[in-house]
Formats: sequence, structure tokens, C-alpha cells
Amino acid sequence: MKAQDLQFIQLLEGSKQFIIPIFQRTYSWELEHCEQLLNDIIRVGSNNSLDTHFIGSAVYIPELEVDASTPRWLLIDGQQRVTSLTLLILAIRNFLQENEIDEPLSAPELTHRFLINQYKKGETAYRLLPTNTDKDTFTKLLDGKPTSEGGSIRIHENFQFFSDKVNADTYETIWTGLTKLMIVDVSLQQGIDNPQMIFESMNSTGKALTQADLIRNYILMGLEHELQTRLYLDYWREMELEFGSENYTKLFDEFMRFYLVVQTGNARIRKGDVYDEFKAFALDKEVEPLLVDLKQFSTYYCRLALRQEPNEELKLHFQDIAELKADVTYPFFMRVYADFEEKLINHAEFKECVLLTESYIFRRSICDIPTNSMRQTFITLHKQIKPDHYVESLQAAYLLLPSYRRFPNNEEFERKFQERDLYNYQRRSYWLRRFENFGRKERVIVNDYTIEHIMPQNGLNSEAWRTELGDDCERIHPQYLHTLGNLTLSGYNSEYSDRPFSQKRDMEGGFKHSPLKINRGIGELQLWNEKSINSRAQRLANQALKVWQAPELSSETIDSYRKPKEVNQAYCIEDHPLLLDPETKELFESLSSSILKLDACVKREYLKKYVAFKAEANFVDIVPRTRRLFLALNISFNDLEDPNAIAKDYTHTGHPGNGDSGFSITQLDEIPYAIGLIRQALEQQL
Repeated sequence: MKAQDLQFIQLLEGSKQFIIPIFQRTYSWELEHCEQLLNDIIRVGSNNSLDTHFIGSAVYIPELEVDASTPRWLLIDGQQRVTSLTLLILAIRNFLQENEIDEPLSAPELTHRFLINQYKKGETAYRLLPTNTDKDTFTKLLDGKPTSEGGSIRIHENFQFFSDKVNADTYETIWTGLTKLMIVDVSLQQGIDNPQMIFESMNSTGKALTQADLIRNYILMGLEHELQTRLYLDYWREMELEFGSENYTKLFDEFMRFYLVVQTGNARIRKGDVYDEFKAFALDKEVEPLLVDLKQFSTYYCRLALRQEPNEELKLHFQDIAELKADVTYPFFMRVYADFEEKLINHAEFKECVLLTESYIFRRSICDIPTNSMRQTFITLHKQIKPDHYVESLQAAYLLLPSYRRFPNNEEFERKFQERDLYNYQRRSYWLRRFENFGRKERVIVNDYTIEHIMPQNGLNSEAWRTELGDDCERIHPQYLHTLGNLTLSGYNSEYSDRPFSQKRDMEGGFKHSPLKINRGIGELQLWNEKSINSRAQRLANQALKVWQAPELSSETIDSYRKPKEVNQAYCIEDHPLLLDPETKELFESLSSSILKLDACVKREYLKKYVAFKAEANFVDIVPRTRRLFLALNISFNDLEDPNAIAKDYTHTGHPGNGDSGFSITQLDEIPYAIGLIRQALEQQL
């Protein structure tokens, strides 16, 4: 690397060409940036006591295949300033040319010193060559040709701004200011300096680059210009177009995170770590095959998340997944999509996989099962699929999930669906839409209707409703108000208001005349009371079992997919004499019982040196010691909330058992606090 102070105009002088790499951001300076720059130039140009004005840096590296007669440099940092100042020089050149001014400088002098390589042709003639998006507008301005519609708005507007500011009163001052501008000139050496590392360092302040920006630069930077251009246009640009400008900005980083989750199996990659994870993943990989793979998976993501699926039926099901806010499923579905593209499954089987997953997500939500295990579930789920029995093996995988990751069975789902508050449920438009449109070929636009409480929210203020509900109305109203049996859809919500049930039923547009499936049967009822609500809730819950189906496999089939049990090493409590000691036996039995009660999935296993408690892996191991029990927790010491500070960090210390944290207990009254620490290790695993 060679760094030096340099006048800006010296940077452009001489036979050379600065190329803005294809992967760089397009020219993006707004008018306010140009105005600030011009004000600084005029200020320093009009003040004889100011000799210089520093404007930042320009970092560049020689292009791999260089024409010996015209050195070509890839401009890694400083493109916004260099482009803006070149536009300003062009504006001065045009003013001098139009007004036939030759002193103290002339248009040909500016052209051949700073803008054009005089004896070159084609693109090599331009001292600065922007990216494809900006190049057409920029070169036409240099050549004095009209710019076309659809070109670079920023290039055109900023050039026009500079042109409006250059006049007979200002051009000399502006030129004087330009000659006083100083930069830090940083030229890199191919094969010695790491341009990507320098690029990262120099972009660590100011407007942050996205993870996608950094990855794109990492992949393409350092390649020969023509190869770089081809790879960008064939792959990366295609991904940008597929996402669209707004979604590319908002969602591409998230796609890259999901892509890495698919490729590495690491479900805990954070958005801010995507670039570092990608560098580790891409190390030693060939560039073009990597881009081919990225492009393919970006297509899967766009079809899943951006409604670009060409098959209308699948597209609707992907919309349901999106409405459930279940993007945690996308890494799994991207793998399934790859299988679909490779003809391992057909459309019907793909649809079945989506419906199974939708049912799994929705049933768990209705049953209030915590979602913190979902990421790991969908990372490992694809590994359970057998290509020759694709859907069946997925059904079995869902049915074999342990308790905290379980697929809620029909009994649990049916009961919870009737009991829970569905009016304040975040996805209420989703379940109402799915309910109403199940089995329909002509879909109902649920958004055209509003949710209606058959027994109104202000029902207890009405004597008619109190009579309708009976003597126990004070209990019935709050218990059932927001539940399944009392909720429906209507286009007559304001007309219904708090009217008695008989009027809601018989009025024009009332329940007797509703075309909606969800309202069937209401119009035939004489009363709306606890019995009516429960009867309708039961009927709708039965229907829900068809809408959100659970897998159904014979016990023999399920057993065929169970993992073989590990060979029993035949260790037992008798192999741990210290646990039989009266001073520790009661302590161990009480602690062991409390751990097993934490979750139905917890299992105990006696090993040679300790007793392991595991869900899918060990979360706590009890190591017998004389008159005490040592507990090894499989949780990072920094993640453990330990107000009493009894645990110690064993990250770099050898000890029996698994994990980075540990502590000892000696008395029964220490067990409740110990269980609080143990629960944290279990919950982190779950």
C-alpha cells in the first residue's frame, strides 16, 4: 500500500482510467451533498489565506489486465466524491466552451487534463468510468449528447445543479477552490494488499453498508474486470432485479441469513453476523458455482416470501405461511423447493408439505406452545425426510417431535380452539379467512367483512341480552365473549350494534340471510345462550380439525421411523457409591425428581462418571462428590442469570459433565434455587 497527500486534480491528471467496480453502489449523492461540497470549494477558493481543504480519501487498485498504455484502476473508496467533482469540472468545461473563454484556462485543457484520454477510443477514452447504471448518462454528458430517459437521475440532476452554479462570476473562484482540494491518495498492490479488508475498514463509519453490500464486494472484488462484470450481470444483478429495489434493501440481508442457515445448519446466525459467517462459509469455494447456488436459492426465497410463485395454489399457501409470520420455516421450505426443482416431489406433494407445516405452526399458536424451539426444529426437519417416502417421512418427523416441540394432537387443539380468546388473537384475519374459504372454489374476500360478536361486547348493558343469557349472565358474558362460538363475520356490523339476538337473526342482512359458511346454523336458533355458544364452538372446532389437519400414520409406520435406541451401557445408581451414601442419597433423589418434572421430554441416564439429564442433549449433569453434588450446566456462563452468584465459569477448565457453568449443592433447601438455574439450561436448549 502506498498512501500520500495529493491534490485532487493531480489524481485525474495523466493518461489513466478510474473504473468504478460493477459491484459498487450506484452514484447516490443528493443535491444537499453537492451543495455542501460546492460551498466548501467556493469558501476555500475565495480565501487567499486558506491553502488547502481536505475532502477525504481515494483508494484504488490496479485492474488485473491492464493496457500498458492506459493504466486502469479500480476505485474502491471515494467514488461519490470523485464522480461529483468530475461532474463539476465538466460543468466548468461546458461553460468555458459555450462562452468561448480561453483564459485563465480553456475548455480543451480541462477536457484533456481531467476528463478524456485524448488518443483513446471507446470506453478507454474516459478518465472515470462509472458502473453500468450510471455509465450511459455520464458518458453522454461528457460527449455533449442528449441523455436518455431511464438513465441515472442522480448524475443528471447533480450535473444540472453544478451547471446552474457555474457562471461568469463564479467559475474562477470555483476553479481556484478545486486546485486547493487535497485527498489521501491510497494505491494498493495486487497480490499484496487485501482490498476487501481495506474497504471494510474505510466503510466502518458513515452510512453503514448492508451485509449484502459487503458480501457482494467480497465475492467480486479482486476479480479481473471483465469476469467481475459478467458474474455481476449474470447472477448478482439478476438477484437484485428479482427482489426489486425496495425488497432488496429490506430483505436481502435476511435471505442471506437464511441461505447460510440452510448451508451450515447453524440456526443462531444473527443478522449482524451474516457477513462474517459468509466469509467463513465461502472460504476456498469457487466464485461462479457459489453464485449459481446463491441465485437459485434467492429464487426459492422470492417465491416463498415475495409471492412470486407461478403456481397459484402454492402461492396462496405461501401467503398463509407469511400471514402466520412463520418466516422461521423458510430455510426448511428452501430445501423442499430444491427437492421440488430436482423432481423429487410433485406439486401435490409440495402442497402437502406446506399444509402440514401450516397446521403445525397454527396449532402450536392456538395451544400457546412457546416458539423458542422453532428455529432448531426447522433446521433439523429436512434431515428426517426420506426421498422415496417424502410426505410420509415428514408426517412421521412431525409426529415424533418431543413434547416441547410437539405437533398438538386433535384433542388438545380442539379444546384450546374453543377456549382461547380469538378476538384479540394476532392472526384473527388469517384463521377467519382460512375457515371461510376451506373447500371453496370461489374465494371470499374476508377483508370485506368485519368480525362480529353475536353476543355483543356491551351485552350486559342490555336487559334483553341479560334475559337471553339467563341468571348466570355475569359469568357467561366474559367467559365466552371473545371465544370461537361467539365470533363470526358480517358486513352489517354497525346495523347489528347491540340488538337482541332475534333481531340480528331476522333483520335484512341478518344471520338467516348470510351467504357465509361460518354463519350456517345461526339463523335456525331461537336463543343465543351458553348452550348455543358451546354447541357452535364444538361444531366449528370439529371443522377446524379438517382445515388444520394433523398427520395420521399407523403406529407401525411411526415406529419404523423412530431412531434406534442407544445401546444401554448398563450403568445404574449402584455404580455411583457416593449417591448411596445417606448424606447425599436424599439430596440426589429430591433433586433428580425435581429435574424430571421440568418437562415430559426430560430423560435421565446413568453414565460412568455422572448422571445425565437430557432433552435432546444433556442440559445438566450431576457429578457425585463426597457430601455434595456438583452440577455441570450446559449453558454459557455469560448467559446464566445467577443473582446469588453461586455458579462458576468452567469454560477453559476440564471437569466431568458437559457445559461451561457449574456449582455445588449440599442441602435440600438449596434445590429450589438450583432448579431455577437448571431450567435456564433446559429452556435454552428447547
